[in-house]
Amino acid sequence: MWRNRGLAVLACILTVLIVAYPDISFQASLDGLKLWFEVVLPALLPFFIMAELLMGLGVVHFLGSLLEPIMRPLFRVPGAGGFALAMGLAGGFPLGAKVTGDLARAKLITSTEGERLIGFTNTANSLFLAGAVAVGMFGRPELGVTLIAAHYLGAILVGLCMRLHRGPESPPAKSQEAYLHRALRALDQARKSDGRPLGKLFGDTAKNSFSAMLFIGGCIMFFSVIVQVISATGLLNPVRAGLSLILGFVGLDPSLSSAVLHGFFETTLGAQLASGTAAPLAAQVTAASLVLGWSGLSVHGQVAAMVSGTKIRLTPYIYARVLHAAFAAIISALLLGPAKFIPASLVKVLPALGSGQYLDGSFGARFLASARLATSFLLILVIILSTIWLLKRIVYISLRSRD
Repeated sequence: MWRNRGLAVLACILTVLIVAYPDISFQASLDGLKLWFEVVLPALLPFFIMAELLMGLGVVHFLGSLLEPIMRPLFRVPGAGGFALAMGLAGGFPLGAKVTGDLARAKLITSTEGERLIGFTNTANSLFLAGAVAVGMFGRPELGVTLIAAHYLGAILVGLCMRLHRGPESPPAKSQEAYLHRALRALDQARKSDGRPLGKLFGDTAKNSFSAMLFIGGCIMFFSVIVQVISATGLLNPVRAGLSLILGFVGLDPSLSSAVLHGFFETTLGAQLASGTAAPLAAQVTAASLVLGWSGLSVHGQVAAMVSGTKIRLTPYIYARVLHAAFAAIISALLLGPAKFIPASLVKVLPALGSGQYLDGSFGARFLASARLATSFLLILVIILSTIWLLKRIVYISLRSRD
């Protein structure tokens, strides 16, 4: 009840702000529309159509049978999850979430497996990272490899972490026939079950895909407006000041606080702001990787729509986004040599990071210092996650003992 009342109050406040700043709202809406029409729509619509066509033609079932020996041992998801991973990496968000929702609705994965899957398949694609971010925002094509490596390696690490997420799982295939024969049989059965003629299949696919793209455009425009009108009020200034202190402590330029704050709402805006600050390049890229890994509330809203009608919960997905943001930022810093901006505050807390002799050394020396920093951050992250897990187990055991 209180949650609904709070949301109602928040909606009223946002409506008042939009009315109070009509010029800012209009320009922000135009910017969001331009981003959707010129970049997102042409980049994603073909992937959306092909994903649904492949589902209807049974290709997903074929790939699921072939990839079963890889996906289940690595990520504890059926082989069909390999299709969501491939399409997510190729098409970018929210395509991974859309395919995962389609798989769940088709009963090819359980809700738990779907929660594991969207945690690491809903990522930015390589074209966006190398083209829009590296070239369009930073003006440095060579950064594309760093961003892609950091983002994709981070996604794989998140997938391995999501193995710990427990719940019902679909049984593995027990058939002893050859994988190729089983995969072909799965393709034929899926196509027979669908039953729609090719023309109707394509028509339904195009209609559903464009409807999904319209929703994505609405999310981009809405969050673009929300970020700009809230910023105009000055309400985010205290949050920005707190972020500046945190960023300074971990060695990033405090001027990146606006980029991180805006990236919390809309990832494209956050990455663009990071590229325009006066911070060192390595710090800019690390901040951009952070907001790209988090993906922004705009993408999270799109994900919620893509998995609607399933039992997939968004809470594990949010945890996965936090992990991906941390992994992507750490890997970016590792690849770019963060020894150049290790702050004195961290050196005092962790004397092992006092590696001034590596700052202007060779690539190997800087890489070693970077590895030490990344290892320290990962150790801190493991300790925090282990503590949270232990507390949850203590609470769970105490509640069971009362029963």
